[in-house]
Amino acid sequence: MESFWQNIPFFCILLCIASASFTSVLPRRAARALCVAVILAVIVMGVALIGPIVRLGHPYTFMMGHFPAPWGNEIRVGLLEAVMAVVFPSIMLLSLLGGLNRFDEHIFEDKQRFYYVMLELLLAALLAQVYTNDLFTAYVFVEIMTLSACSLITARSKGRTLSAATRYMIMNLMGSGLFLLGLVFLYGMTGHLLMSNIREQVAQLASGGAYRDTLTVTVALMSVALAIKSALFPFHTWLPDAYGYSTPTSSAVLSSLVSKGYIFLLIKIFYRVIGMDVIAETRITDILFVFGLVGIIMGSLSAIREKDIRRMVSFSSVSQIGYIYMGIGMGSEAGMVAAVFHILVHGMAKSMLFLASSGLVQVSGDSKFFRDLRGSGFRNPIAGLAFAVGSFSMVGIPFLGGFISKVYFAKAAMLMPPTAMLIVLLVLAASTILNTIYFLRTVITLYRPAVSEMPYEKPRLSPAFALSMLCLIAVNFGLGTFSQPLIEAIRAGLRMFA
Repeated sequence: MESFWQNIPFFCILLCIASASFTSVLPRRAARALCVAVILAVIVMGVALIGPIVRLGHPYTFMMGHFPAPWGNEIRVGLLEAVMAVVFPSIMLLSLLGGLNRFDEHIFEDKQRFYYVMLELLLAALLAQVYTNDLFTAYVFVEIMTLSACSLITARSKGRTLSAATRYMIMNLMGSGLFLLGLVFLYGMTGHLLMSNIREQVAQLASGGAYRDTLTVTVALMSVALAIKSALFPFHTWLPDAYGYSTPTSSAVLSSLVSKGYIFLLIKIFYRVIGMDVIAETRITDILFVFGLVGIIMGSLSAIREKDIRRMVSFSSVSQIGYIYMGIGMGSEAGMVAAVFHILVHGMAKSMLFLASSGLVQVSGDSKFFRDLRGSGFRNPIAGLAFAVGSFSMVGIPFLGGFISKVYFAKAAMLMPPTAMLIVLLVLAASTILNTIYFLRTVITLYRPAVSEMPYEKPRLSPAFALSMLCLIAVNFGLGTFSQPLIEAIRAGLRMFA
């Protein structure tokens, strides 16, 4: 007998899709209010879902319309899905609040309601990828998320923004094509689209040695597709412009949610669709491991060369995404726990960094170059503090989330063979030094005396911006000081995943 709370994932997805239709015909202020209310409702429902899942002790499935496959669609919910369904909309809400003060400046008034529509559709796509147990449904919402993300980039109608959106669309459509091709191969081998049914068939095929090469190609296609979409090095070329020239909210959402949604889907495919034993046999994790290590270093080196604060933060994302893929590539539970935890840490910190950098740029004559940003930490104290906290978190200063991430990556490395362990520890050390160079340089610049006496604009402090920054600062400290319950939830959720 199903309980009413088991309908919550379906209600969340349906609410986001339905509200997008209403938002498109509402006035600007009403559209904003509805968007905020929907995100809040999804957060509340997600929190309400965690308790019953913990008490249940195992995942459950929900057939939408009570029609079994292949006629119906199925949702599968465990502890990790419930946690992500709270974290993702929470980051979106804080990103929206933090960027509201620049909406009128960056987005034409008659287009703002459509921006809220895209946010709601993006949230629906994220939730569907988190909850769905159907691989084709996941692909459909991957496309919805791609189109929504592209629309968020183009919301700021400038030449460089349109160019960035075009590059983003080309690269992401390439990823979509590869993912669909892998899906077709998988369906041809198994005859199923439900993830649990595919997993059973793949296990039988792997044990009998059938379709070994085809299965390897399929896993490679899906992995490369989602690596392109999440900007793993060397598929990251679209990222700096897409993040650097978007509105503050768009940059925060793209870096903190969109790329993480694709990575979460890849983890789900590894665990629930293919199975980690089969993944290990294909050696795909070894390739992701190498690309992750190289991305950590190359992203940081690119960030050091930048003189534009937003592009510097963008290249930092390449490095941090490398951390996540390094953890996935370790092929162990410890590495995967560290990777998932870093998804949360990076999501919170990167959203704060993009929003804070926008606040600093605003009080520096709208210039993003370091020379003009000198003294901006005094002109906008809350933005300066938030940027410093986010920077220190990415460097790995104790009591912040980034420190805990690096500790768990190091602990996971200790379980690897000696050569691999040494490489990971050296990369972690080198990355910390490189992170310190460009983040500490930036923080120092923010508090150095200005080079000119020109009167910079000192805008009125937005309450929504201040609330967003304070919440993100508090969460970063929380992740660094009270991480153990979340780590245990991730570990339990991954076991439910399998």
